[in-house]
Amino acid sequence: MKLKLIYLFVVFIPFLGIAQPTSKPVQEDFAPLNLDYPGLEKVKSLVAKKKYDQAANALLSYYKKRSDIRHPEYNMEDKGRFFGKKLSKDNQEKADKGLEHQFYVHKGYGFFDYGKDINWQHWPVKDNEVRWQLHRMYWWTPMGLAYWSTGDEKYAKEWVDQYIDWVKKNPKGLSKDNDRFAWRPLETSHRLQEQTALFNMFVTSPYFTPEFLMVFLNNYAKHADHILHNYSEKGNHLLFEAQRIIYAGAFFPELKDAPVWRKSGIDVLNTEIKKQIYDDGLQFELSPNYHTAAANIFLKALTMAQLAGVDKEFPASYKNTIESMILAQVNYSFPDYTHPMFGDAWNNDKKNSVRNFKDWAKVFPDNKIIAYYATEGKKGETPTYLSKGLTTGGFYTFRNSWKDTATVMVLKASPPAFWHSQPDNGTFELWVKGRNFMPDAGVFVYGGDEEIMKLRNWYRQTKIHKTLTLNNADMEICDAKLIRWQTSDNLDILVYKNPSYKNLDHIRTVLFVDQKYFVILDKAEGDATGNVGIHFQLAENCDPIYNTTDNSISTRYADGNNLFIRNFNAGQATFAQEEGKVSYSYRKEVERPAFVFEQNKASGNAVTFATVLYPFHGNVAPQIEYKEEAGNDPQNGFIHFTIVIDGKTHTVKQQL
Repeated sequence: MKLKLIYLFVVFIPFLGIAQPTSKPVQEDFAPLNLDYPGLEKVKSLVAKKKYDQAANALLSYYKKRSDIRHPEYNMEDKGRFFGKKLSKDNQEKADKGLEHQFYVHKGYGFFDYGKDINWQHWPVKDNEVRWQLHRMYWWTPMGLAYWSTGDEKYAKEWVDQYIDWVKKNPKGLSKDNDRFAWRPLETSHRLQEQTALFNMFVTSPYFTPEFLMVFLNNYAKHADHILHNYSEKGNHLLFEAQRIIYAGAFFPELKDAPVWRKSGIDVLNTEIKKQIYDDGLQFELSPNYHTAAANIFLKALTMAQLAGVDKEFPASYKNTIESMILAQVNYSFPDYTHPMFGDAWNNDKKNSVRNFKDWAKVFPDNKIIAYYATEGKKGETPTYLSKGLTTGGFYTFRNSWKDTATVMVLKASPPAFWHSQPDNGTFELWVKGRNFMPDAGVFVYGGDEEIMKLRNWYRQTKIHKTLTLNNADMEICDAKLIRWQTSDNLDILVYKNPSYKNLDHIRTVLFVDQKYFVILDKAEGDATGNVGIHFQLAENCDPIYNTTDNSISTRYADGNNLFIRNFNAGQATFAQEEGKVSYSYRKEVERPAFVFEQNKASGNAVTFATVLYPFHGNVAPQIEYKEEAGNDPQNGFIHFTIVIDGKTHTVKQQL
């Protein structure tokens, strides 16, 4: 085996003590390039003459002048548009602290100091996400934007230094532990995508030398090759990796394997869009945040393929499926653009949601529903229906309006899902007139050491979701089978069965009566014995009144927009308060009211619950009585009950 000898001349940069290699280019440095690519004729000639310094100079000159390859967001001519404009406080802080090696690695923790001589293996909190996301370099793009904004070369200089430092200290194979974090395919693909923008931001800097260009291109090619041979098995990680390798092949067509990368990514996405997206538009992880991410992944890949002129490799069905994903999000979202925090999801921001819809409207200009959400109702139109069941993925929305005054419940009763789902079939959120009265729990953290996993697992418990448990144990099976979904002007009905535990099925019926209030009927049947409970949680600021005599709870919001909940199994079901918490963002949680209605179940006997959720206006809760009439059996298509609200009797009787 021949060993390549590289003479390394080291210039010690006084800024933070990082040494910048300036090794002279050698023949092997040009190995990743397709020197027959149009525009590289001079480079090829110089390489053939073994004038590698001049060849690297010619290659850098080519890239500085290159205009036919477009980036979706950041192109070299955009630099003037940014110059003199102040960055957001958030981006400026990330850029400036990044200069000092205080890196912003995760939104849940903020900044960590990685030392004057950067320690890329530093693990300040034993949360896996901290270690993984360090290698996504979230502060690098802000440094690029700061460079464009100010023209200050300190940002370019430091970025080049940090890039070289990372390459030197994180070679593949350094250790099994380091490979697990620095070279996980998801992080590797993130760098593939982000470095296309960073290339355009910094390539005109004097610190972006011909020698650095060769380091950059060789490292970039290694990244793409690593993805090509180490795709994740499934899920959103696989989608991200495929989309980003398309970026690599489209943005750097001069690299020898670029056509292979593009084809690989396109093939994966064409396959996965059929696997991961149900016919109702839901992504199979059944977590709203990841659903949005998946839609954007598919679209970004299509956009980059269009810029590279290879978009014909995507069939028409690909684009149609993305459109169905967007409409699915419309269906399970509330009028304020938020959506349920099912599974590993957090509260979404309206500003980001509107931005997504604006991007989607560009791709689907004829879709009036997308236009409505992109313009916040100024153009376009809402769907012609109200309540909607996404019956394959199992998200069911009860709705009486698309306006801010709406009452909307979204319930999850789904097939088995991937890692980002939780054992929570039956859980729901209830949004009334701009207020989410019953947000789902969220996720808090992902994974890490024993302490971190303990925090994560608390939020995955079935009993902290709005559903049924046996002995407070976690649901063993999430595989809801739809029995009935039917809508009309005065009654929407959902009935499903979930085999939640061994020898115990949960049958839940939800009735949306007169587009105003909800009756929830729960049945636990099977040979299992023990304590059966139905759990509910409220928003943290609702100041509830508990009435243990009649098993009722009412909120006390000062604006009069309130909710009354009552269970009608007096004498059978007992009421108890529980520990309640909700996490709207990573590592942040607040306490909130939570409670359960419980009954003991004997072998062979079914246990039933009847609960009314009644939104009302004012400070005094309504007086409500409920009576199940003879023959009431929603599971078999017959509804018959009487409800008395403040002395007024209403009988609901319907053959389905």
